[in-house]
Amino acid sequence: MANLLEIEGLQTQFFTSAGTVKAVDGISYDVEEGETVAVVGESGCGKSVSALSILRLVADPPGKVVGGTIKFQGRDLLQLSDQEMRSVRGNDIAMIFQEPMTSLNPVLTIGLQITETLQHHLGMNEEECNARAVELLGMVGISEPDRRLAQYPHHLSGGMRQRVMIAIALACEPKLIIADEPTTALDVTIQAQILELMKDLTRRLDVALIIITHNLGVVARYADRVNVMYAGRIIETGTAEEIYHNPKHPYTLALLRSVPRLDQPRAAKLDPVEGQPPDLARLGRDCPFRPRCRFATDKCAQERPELLEVSSGHYSACWEKDNLTSAGNTVS
Repeated sequence: MANLLEIEGLQTQFFTSAGTVKAVDGISYDVEEGETVAVVGESGCGKSVSALSILRLVADPPGKVVGGTIKFQGRDLLQLSDQEMRSVRGNDIAMIFQEPMTSLNPVLTIGLQITETLQHHLGMNEEECNARAVELLGMVGISEPDRRLAQYPHHLSGGMRQRVMIAIALACEPKLIIADEPTTALDVTIQAQILELMKDLTRRLDVALIIITHNLGVVARYADRVNVMYAGRIIETGTAEEIYHNPKHPYTLALLRSVPRLDQPRAAKLDPVEGQPPDLARLGRDCPFRPRCRFATDKCAQERPELLEVSSGHYSACWEKDNLTSAGNTVS
């Protein structure tokens, strides 16, 4: 399968009064056509900034992409003009943002927010736009879609608003969708429905998907490959099966241990990831996970490990990757 998206050495920094924040510090990964890739990590690790960098939506100032390449179908998005980039957004690459209530305009109807994308990118007339909008709302499982066009975001539940965001993302039949924490504000039942909907639609329409989340349990069922981020870098990457059944980084292991499991006694306590993420404006030469790591050695304090292959397609940035014990820490 051909690579749809190729990110190489991406660096995004924020220039603040407190110093230069290296939010994304040289990450590289690719996405194949029709593939689902997860980017996982705690808040502040750089995963959302990496997604915004792909679409060149990082606010400048204070943020700026300072290095690397982002090739989409062979074209480096960082070299496109603003006008060319606007034609890519929504048309070729769409994004589903974290909170639909703040992403949807509260004073515009649902219909208008869907049809403006169709008018801008596809040049449809009003009748064609409305017909397509009804089709999209039905596709994402919203009942009485023709009536919903005249409603406003506050008329809909959180789950329905997220379905509208998915409909907007699918409007122009993009080749890649980036979903940034698409289920954060939803209850568990609705989360499962939204994830199943996205899985079904992306596979049926052959759309590639990047799903960004802090919860490894969420992507166990849906991702083909997983990139685990920490302190602005990818510290482990591999197939979902390898990541879950054979984790090779202490941070990945800690995230797995913190996921609730149905095969554990009800009284069993969760094992949280202790400590706090590092200050990205004050990173040293050591491994940034060292203060929180149960496997840290003297070498970890002296040099930051590089991402190296541990098996076919499975990479880890850890000096102790061969000494990790993963028994009993997989997610089924």
